[in-house]
Amino acid sequence: MPDTTRHAERDDRPEESRRVRLSRTFDEDAELYDRSRPGYPPQLYDDLAELAGAGPGSRVLEVGCGTGQATVPLAGRGCRITAVEAGPQMAAVARRNLAGAAAVEVVTADFESWPLPREPFDAVVSATAFHWIDPAIRMAKAADALRPGGALAVVRTQHVRGGTEEFFVEVQRCYEHFDPDTPPGLRLPKAADIHGSDHAEEVARSGRFGPTVFRRYEQDLTYTTTDYLDLLRTYSGHRALPEAARNGLLGCIGHLIDERHDGRVTKRYLIELAVSHRR
Repeated sequence: MPDTTRHAERDDRPEESRRVRLSRTFDEDAELYDRSRPGYPPQLYDDLAELAGAGPGSRVLEVGCGTGQATVPLAGRGCRITAVEAGPQMAAVARRNLAGAAAVEVVTADFESWPLPREPFDAVVSATAFHWIDPAIRMAKAADALRPGGALAVVRTQHVRGGTEEFFVEVQRCYEHFDPDTPPGLRLPKAADIHGSDHAEEVARSGRFGPTVFRRYEQDLTYTTTDYLDLLRTYSGHRALPEAARNGLLGCIGHLIDERHDGRVTKRYLIELAVSHRR
């Protein structure tokens, strides 16, 4: 289920209100999020260094660090990082995970209202979080945070066709039964059918950046029944369901994995890195 933005000032608009409500669910169980959410492939960090200059000594602003899934590897590559995270529990776990990294500061704040420091950054990085930021603010503020020529690097993650394909067809019956917002007959897209044109268009509309360069990576991860259900419990849309519907949905999914797939399924992720340089 898609993620969106964190901006309380627009709660009078229904779409903004829903995004705010969903964004707040992550902080409810930061430890589960930290255990269950996957990291990113090593090649992504190589490309961040090459395309965005996120390497030793570079000054990086990370927007929405979560519990540090991308922050820890970036710190390990010698980046000097200011990581902004709106969820206090998520930020606390990130600080624990980064306790040995002297060049990292984790700030608990909404990016939209956080005052930018005077010294600009070499790169603004946001890993599976930029879509939560208010679209009326995110591009301009990211540009304001950067030195001229600095890079905005946005990582987006999507579940695509592959892995245990038959399970992801069968499981739609569970979603259609327990989640009334599920479109009938929903099927996963192929990775080849997904393009980053919406992000590139938003970057271009801002007028603050040059052309966007993309890198894409596919990653298959295998989960036991317990691990897959824990992963689902970290997704905002699942957490936002009424308790009875959520429990019914997870029970239905768990039964399907155990009875038809021997207690193990493989999920394919498409990870997309988009890098744009400030004009």
